[in-house]
Amino acid sequence: MSRISYLSELLSSVFARDESQHRGEGQGSFAELCDALLSQRGEMSGHRLARGLLNRFAAADEEEQLLFFRLLADRYDINAEHALRAAQHYSEEKSADNLSILIESVEPRRQELLRRLNRVPGATNELVRMRAQLLAACRQYPELLCIDVDFQHLFRSWFNRGFLVLREIDWHSPASILEKIIAYEAVHAINSWSALRSRLEPDDRRCFAFFHPAMIDEPLIFVEVALTQSTPASIRQVLQTTRDIVPQQEATTAVFYSISNCQKGLAGVSFGNFLIKQVAQELSRQLPNLQTFRTLSPVPGLMRWVDKVVALSPSAPSDAQQDDEEVQTRLQEALHTAQRIAAMDTFELVDSDSEQLSFLVAHYLKNEKRSDNLPLDPVARFHLGNGASLDYVLPAADVFKKGLTQSAGVMVSYLYDLDKVEDNHEAYANDCAVKVSAEVESLLAKPKRTLRRA
Repeated sequence: MSRISYLSELLSSVFARDESQHRGEGQGSFAELCDALLSQRGEMSGHRLARGLLNRFAAADEEEQLLFFRLLADRYDINAEHALRAAQHYSEEKSADNLSILIESVEPRRQELLRRLNRVPGATNELVRMRAQLLAACRQYPELLCIDVDFQHLFRSWFNRGFLVLREIDWHSPASILEKIIAYEAVHAINSWSALRSRLEPDDRRCFAFFHPAMIDEPLIFVEVALTQSTPASIRQVLQTTRDIVPQQEATTAVFYSISNCQKGLAGVSFGNFLIKQVAQELSRQLPNLQTFRTLSPVPGLMRWVDKVVALSPSAPSDAQQDDEEVQTRLQEALHTAQRIAAMDTFELVDSDSEQLSFLVAHYLKNEKRSDNLPLDPVARFHLGNGASLDYVLPAADVFKKGLTQSAGVMVSYLYDLDKVEDNHEAYANDCAVKVSAEVESLLAKPKRTLRRA
């Protein structure tokens, strides 16, 4: 057990000893409990009130939880008039006292409430679950999003990179952790313990996860890695259990083939950029023979975009390059090819299909953007934002049902060139630049016309 895990468990046991004696501290309305907690100065009595409030929320039904969120949004919001006066006073006299008053006036009281709740052992995990329920409620009641601003502000501090611990997960890790790897796998489902074993035990497989000392048995994000001697052409190659195992000392390529965020309540709190870089560094330390770090990634937004474009404007599928009819015709054909392949029961792919899909995916990832000029595809935003470049497009790489439905069976490989990731990240962050390989650029080039001789 690591020192951090041991210390966290020790502290939890010390503060939780008398917790069973305070199960009844949740008596009263949510407003009464919140007011009491905010007015409490004693640490131990504050712990009892916080524990009671957390227990009360956990036991509440959906309607009661909605009342609690509305209470946070209304009763514990900022006083805008007070904040304006404080800002005016500070603009007139920039003293430390006026600055302190201004800062206090623009911070909603619910932030302090959440901080006091988080003092209780085990509360961090409960607050993460609370935010997951809040996000679900916000889909129907967007006025509650003001509360999420505070959750995000606090979580980005509490889950700062300096607090995160990278741990390697293997077949001998605690069963409680292994069960969660199965449950949280979001890219390529793990359907049995034997399937999990095939991803963790062989010499050419690795798995790493980030943990927080306040949530020692809850992975925040994890990545599965295949050690290979080349770039896999399909996910089936990676997942098949009958493959020839590559001795780790002979592997030259590390393939990140599945990255899963585990906590819905931490949406928007990014760990992936730290994870990829630290795992690459750790693997380089363990296996100096590794030369290449790349992904085998899905394109989950492709078919949503294809179906939307075809439905909205079948004769003019894209705003890009409107003056080029040849490109538009090529794109139109590729869109319909993707729809046909995505609907297949028995997968078949001819050379022309492969060419059209490769062109379509290269165009989608490089040229199709959101209103903020970032790529439409969420996985592309993740890897490009971390400094990777789009290196390969791989048709027929995922012919499982999910892969066909989401991306017509196409996967891509993002390259993490450790000497270039910082420059790539800066170009993406500052200019929204999508770095692609020469091979991907060639997919977007116009086909050369064959000249006929008279």
